[in-house]
Amino acid sequence: QVQLVESGGGLVQPGGSLRLSCTASGSIFNAMGWFRQAPGKQRELVATITRSGSANYVDSVKGRFTISRDNAKNTLYLQMNSLKPEDTAVYYCNAVTPWLHEYWGQGTQVTVSS
Repeated sequence: QVQLVESGGGLVQPGGSLRLSCTASGSIFNAMGWFRQAPGKQRELVATITRSGSANYVDSVKGRFTISRDNAKNTLYLQMNSLKPEDTAVYYCNAVTPWLHEYWGQGTQVTVSS
């Protein structure tokens, strides 16, 4: 019943921007976040945000990415600016319920290339 649906991925040139969205349904959620996984690499945490809007980021995206959420819409966002080829990965939405159930989106491909 719980479902996380991601959108907004695509191909963008270096220095460009993308905005990812994750619409969650079926529950309320405490912490939410974005992860990414490049081919041959482990999934890594990109950014997290609490219900109150407190956010943190992995060092490599600080100053370039902004995570936000709309609690009324159960939607999570990731604004990605100044994109680099190193940002190329499948990006996954993650959400945790108050009962510590963890859910994942299907992933959306972000490709940064000239």
